[in-house]
Amino acid sequence: MTFNNSKTIIGMRIKLFSVTVLVLAYMVLVFVAKLIKFPVFGMSETLITVIIIGLYLLYALYPMVLNYQYIYYSDEGEKLIFRYFTSGIVGGRKNSVEIYKSDFAGYKREKKFFGLIQSITIFHQLPKGVAKYPPIHISILTGKEKAGILSSLYQHTPPDATEVK
Repeated sequence: MTFNNSKTIIGMRIKLFSVTVLVLAYMVLVFVAKLIKFPVFGMSETLITVIIIGLYLLYALYPMVLNYQYIYYSDEGEKLIFRYFTSGIVGGRKNSVEIYKSDFAGYKREKKFFGLIQSITIFHQLPKGVAKYPPIHISILTGKEKAGILSSLYQHTPPDATEVK
């Protein structure tokens, strides 16, 4: 199974760009061109502007709060491969994990914030012990995509991995 969510990430970025253009167009129409006459809906331009900017910030920061990540996963061949990075306004550190299937020690799934933030932590069996990788946040994935990755990881988890699931 090979999987990546690049289309979802690109779609999210296009939507954010479009909303940014709309907010900037509103600012130009209200403050530069003075084409919109106030009060509108009984509200002043200051109140409407504060509401619009507040909504914009919520929309722009939502992916960062939920740790939306670009994820590439492959279990083809003799290795499990994960490549992932944060995809919000401020990009995060890029991570790449390649583990031989024979050295895979399991995974742990975590849910936080009422299940809105979901992550997988991968474990790698090394000669000196078990290594733990930074969490891979799967919040942006659909239920089918999550199920596919978790099913694949479960198939490769050794039977003696009791503390990880």
